[in-house]
Amino acid sequence: MSTDTEVRVRGFSALVEAMGPVEAERFIVLLLREPFDYTQWQSSLWADQSVEKLSHAAMAMRRTTPNTGMEPAS
Repeated sequence: MSTDTEVRVRGFSALVEAMGPVEAERFIVLLLREPFDYTQWQSSLWADQSVEKLSHAAMAMRRTTPNTGMEPAS
């Protein structure tokens, strides 16, 4: 299991890789500035999608995305 610091570092690294450093920082600031209920957001995120469709999309993305940063810790 990773420490909180390791999770933060990997999470921010993933954001920077996906969004670039400026947009990643803006994303973090937006989360800190506004009250945000992750559970409520998550429950409505894919409300119009079936589990099967989401699963197929996730599998397709996984096949095309390199497995960086997901190796088990040694």
